[in-house]
Amino acid sequence: MSPAGQTSASGEGTGFTTCDLFDADETLQSCSLQFRDLGGRARFSGPVRTIRCHRDNGLVKQVLNSSGNGAVLVVDGAGSLDSALMGDLIAAAAVRNGWAGVVINGAIRDRAVMGTLELGVKALGTNPRKSAKDGAGELDVTVEFGGVVFTPGAKLWADEDGILVTPAA
Repeated sequence: MSPAGQTSASGEGTGFTTCDLFDADETLQSCSLQFRDLGGRARFSGPVRTIRCHRDNGLVKQVLNSSGNGAVLVVDGAGSLDSALMGDLIAAAAVRNGWAGVVINGAIRDRAVMGTLELGVKALGTNPRKSAKDGAGELDVTVEFGGVVFTPGAKLWADEDGILVTPAA
């Protein structure tokens, strides 16, 4: 049974658990970082898009304000909890634009509202401090954290037990 066969065509991925996916295919990468589920959807999947940035969410806002087509945005904020890389307004734009979820190696803000949105959100924590808005960073580059290499176009599955990603080529 392949992981791809267990997710819905819309990318919502409601027909899987990461435990079952890993049992069926142990070549999947498993992220060891302990993310918090902060969105209104705990289970989500889709093709990976990436951003690498530090304390600047200009690119995050730009990308999530564009069509997501069921993708998952993976943001490598270098694990910084000093300022939030996404808030409720950007998350609401992600919902409107068809993103399945966002994984942030960093912090978010507006947690209470974020939890009401139909969006998968995994982040290390929260901080009410805004980030810079200069747009500094890199888009659609390979990023690595938690023992996983996140390559644009790879498939990601996330649920309450963690994050799995197809192996890097």
